[in-house]
Amino acid sequence: MNSDNMQSVPHLTTALRGPLHKLEAHLLAHQAEIENWFRTQWLKTTPPFYSSVDIRNAGFKLAPVDTNLFPAGFNNLNPAFEPLCVQAVQGAIERWVPTAVRVLLLTEAHTRNIYYLESVAALRDILAKAGLEVRIGSLTESMSNPQKFPLPSGRTLRLEPVERKGNRVEVAGFSPCFVLLNNDLSVGQPILDGLEQTVIPHPSLGWSERLKSVHFSHYRDVARELATLVDIDAWLIDPLFRNCGEINFMKREGEECLADNVEALLAQIRRKYREFKVDKPPFVMVKADAGTYGMAVMTVQDSDELRELNRKQRTRMSSTKGGQTVTKVIMQEGVYSFETWGTRQAVAEPVVYLIDRHVVGGFYRVHTGRGENENLNAPGAHFQPLAFAGSCITPDRNREPDAQPNRFYAYGVVGRLATLAAAREMTDRQSRSPECVDEARQTAAGG
Repeated sequence: MNSDNMQSVPHLTTALRGPLHKLEAHLLAHQAEIENWFRTQWLKTTPPFYSSVDIRNAGFKLAPVDTNLFPAGFNNLNPAFEPLCVQAVQGAIERWVPTAVRVLLLTEAHTRNIYYLESVAALRDILAKAGLEVRIGSLTESMSNPQKFPLPSGRTLRLEPVERKGNRVEVAGFSPCFVLLNNDLSVGQPILDGLEQTVIPHPSLGWSERLKSVHFSHYRDVARELATLVDIDAWLIDPLFRNCGEINFMKREGEECLADNVEALLAQIRRKYREFKVDKPPFVMVKADAGTYGMAVMTVQDSDELRELNRKQRTRMSSTKGGQTVTKVIMQEGVYSFETWGTRQAVAEPVVYLIDRHVVGGFYRVHTGRGENENLNAPGAHFQPLAFAGSCITPDRNREPDAQPNRFYAYGVVGRLATLAAAREMTDRQSRSPECVDEARQTAAGG
C-alpha cells in the first residue's frame, strides 16, 4: 500500500485470506470479461437511480449484507468525487426522465438528525449541478410551513410541506417533472398512489412492500452467474440465507420454525467452513425481512439462543422503523468483518455507493463498540471516506491482489452485483404489477 494512502483504508487483520486472494486474483485476471458481462446486463436491465451496498470482508469471503434503494450518507462521500456523482446523475436522468428540468426530492422525517440533513443537502447540490431545479419536500404530516435548517457544513436546507393536487404532488409554487424518493416508505405513503408524475424509485420498492429475502434471491442468481464466469465458488461472494413463515416475537409464535431454520443454516455454513478450512465459529444474523436503520437485528451462534430470548430481546426484535411490527425475518449467514481502523482496531465495513450503474464512491462504517460478528449499523458508528472513485475501476495487476486499488475494485464488483440484483428485483416486481410498467419508464409530464 502506498504510504500516502495508509490511512485511507482499514487493515485486513486475518490470516484467512487464501480464498479471498483467489477471488481477487480471478477478478483481476477476468476483468475484461467481467466488465463486458456487466455491460450486457445493463443493456437488459435498467439499474436503480441510486443505491448503496453494505459489504463485509472476512478475508476468506467478501459479500453484501444489505442493499439500500433510498440511500442516505451522501455527506460522507469524498467531496473530490462530486464531479463523478454529477455525471452519473446526468446519465440516470437521460435514462429515466430525459426531458426533466424540475425535481421534487422527498425526504425522511429525520429533522432532528443533522447528519441526515447534511446528506440531503449534499444530494441536493449534486442534483442541482446536474442541471436540475431542486426543491425538497417533507411527508411529515405535522409540517404546515417551510422550515430552514442551518447545517454545520455552512449550508442551509429548506424543507417544504408536500401537497397533493389531483394526480400530482407539489410544493408551493413548484410543480416538479418527477419525484425522487429519499424516503424508504416503511409506513407506506398513500399520497404517492396513482400519480401521473414519474416517482423514482417506484413506491412499491419501499419497505412497506419490499422484502430482503426477495432481493437476496436475485443476488444469489447474479452471484452464481459471475462465479461461473470467473470460475470460483459462488459462496465466496454470496451470503447463504433462509426464511420461514409468519412470526410474532412477543407472543412467541413461529419460534420453532425460526430456530429450526437457523440450525439448518448454521449446518450449511459449517460445511462451507470445513471445505475452505475456516477455523472460526459460524453465526447467523436474524433480521426483519423488511426494514432498515439496523433495527430488529441480532447475532445468533446457536439456535437455542432463539428459544431463550428474554422479554427485552423479544421487544427489540418485535418492531422496526416507525413502530412497524416485525412479522417476517430473514436468517442470513453472518459474514465476519476482519477489517479494522485506527490504533483502537475498531471494526469497519465498506459501504459502496452507486448512481445508475456507476460506482461513485463510498465510505467505511466504523464502530468502536461492536465486534467482528456484530451489526455495525447502530448508534455509535462513525464514517471514514473511501478514496476509491478512480481505483474501483482501475485495478493494478502489478500489485498484490488485496492492494488498495485491487481491493476497491473487488468492492466495486460486489457492489455492482448487488445493484444488478436490485435491478432484476425491480423488473420482476414491475412484470407482476402491470400498472407499474408504464410508470417506471414514462417521460415526466411537464418537463
